[in-house]
This record gives sequence, C-alpha cells and structure tokens, in this order.
Amino acid sequence: MNDSDALTEVAANRCFGGWHRRFRHQSSTLRCEMVFAVYLPPQAEQTTVPALYWLSGLTCTDENFMQKAGAMRLAAELGLALVVPDTSPRGATVPGDPDGAWDFGHGAGFYLDATQSPWSSHYRMHDYVVHELPDLLESRLPLDGRRGLSGHSMGGHGALVCALRNPGRYRSLSALAPICQPSACPWGEKAFSRYLGADRQSWREWDACELIRSADERLPLLVDQGEADPFLAEQLRPEALAQACAATGHPLRLRRHPGYDHSYYFIASFIDDHLRHHAAFLRS
Repeated sequence: MNDSDALTEVAANRCFGGWHRRFRHQSSTLRCEMVFAVYLPPQAEQTTVPALYWLSGLTCTDENFMQKAGAMRLAAELGLALVVPDTSPRGATVPGDPDGAWDFGHGAGFYLDATQSPWSSHYRMHDYVVHELPDLLESRLPLDGRRGLSGHSMGGHGALVCALRNPGRYRSLSALAPICQPSACPWGEKAFSRYLGADRQSWREWDACELIRSADERLPLLVDQGEADPFLAEQLRPEALAQACAATGHPLRLRRHPGYDHSYYFIASFIDDHLRHHAAFLRS
C-alpha cells in the first residue's frame, strides 16, 4: 500500500440506518492532503452499492452538501452511496489566488487539469474526481463501480465536463444551476485564463456547450435552475446549454423554477428528484 491508498477516518456518524464517514488521504494526483465524505446507505452493510458523486460549487467543501442538502434520507431508501470530494486542492504548499479572491484557487479548482505554472503542479481536479478517488474508494469501500455524477454551480460545470469527457465512465448525469458555458462568463474566463492560459481554443476542452457538440455518449441530462438566481444571466447561461443540446439532439430536461435562488435552500428543494433520476439508471 502506498501513501495515496491510505485512508484516515476523520469522523463517522450513524444516519438513516447507514453511515456518514469523513476521510483524509494523501492524493498523488493533487500532491496534497485531501478530505472527502461518503454516505454509505444501510444496504452497504450487506452488499456493494452504486455511488452518486456530488461536485460542490465555489468556496464549498464536502460539509456543505452533507449538512445542508438533506440527501441522505432518500439515498438510504434508494440504496445509493453519496461521495462528496472537496472542490480544490488545499494547503500551505498549494498556491491560492494571489489577490485573496474567493472565485479562484483554494475552493475554486473548476474540475479541470491545469496546464499553466504554478497551478499545474496541484490543480488536477478532473483526474482526481474521475480516476483517483473512485479507484481508491471502489477498492476500499462496498461500492460496485456503477457511478452517477451531479453537482451545483461550478460543480455542475464539473459534472457535465467530467461525464462528457469520459464516455462509459458514468451511468447517469444531472446538475443544479451549473455554469454551462464557462469560456463565456466572468468566473470561467478568470479561471481558464490562469489554469489553462490565454489560448481560448484550449478552453473548448473544458466547456460543456462545446463538448456536447461532439459527444460520443448521450446520457439523459436533468438540470434545475432557479429563476431568482443572482448569477443566472451573467455566469450560468442555461440557454446556451439548451441550444447546444437542441442542435445535437442531446436529451435534456431543463426545469426553471420561479422564486428560487442559488443557495442550498434551492438544492434541498430538488435534490430528491435528482436522486431518483440517478437511481433509475444506477439500479437498472
């Protein structure tokens, strides 16, 4: 066993007949220590279970989703594990935003693999989420290799991109208030220009609207968006995703909800629909 295979349990809480467990480990991909959480439903005490991977948004950690989304009750009923990684590499040796801003660096890894120094040494969240973390957990926990992927905001962008870039890796896909076209919004432009460099052509590999146009797989996509979301017009751009899906025949169910904002009140209101969406594919 090497250092990246060693899991240290940080916390364990009995919940709805299953277990919420929090771990730390040394990531060989990100070259730093990472913390993540897993909810194992009661069925995992008897057999292996499928897993829904949840990617959180800017500034978040695993704790935001596990404590605020209210997902564990239905996950227990459906027999789904929930895997919630952090949003970026962290630590004293990991560079953050030089100006101390919240929308880049620590807490803002954007689920891509950086190519520009100094970010490229640590910011490889795509490879961590898609490969290192699932490979580790499926060898150590009762997970059967059936994977779904979802997320919120920056994590919604991450879910779309990770699934589109890796056909056959996931059985189900959804997002809540995702950043749909990061190469054409301020959050994405800031992150991409630093992580990937000035060549906008290279950004296309990390933009869901671009990837959908040439996708080899057409996973049915459920997206929920609040119409009172303050980031809707400038940052999220769901209409761009709808247009890209319509142009290619990619199955999309885009639901817009009057009065709902960008918060975990919004996520908690619709997370059950997303769990059922994933369960329909993961348990088949």
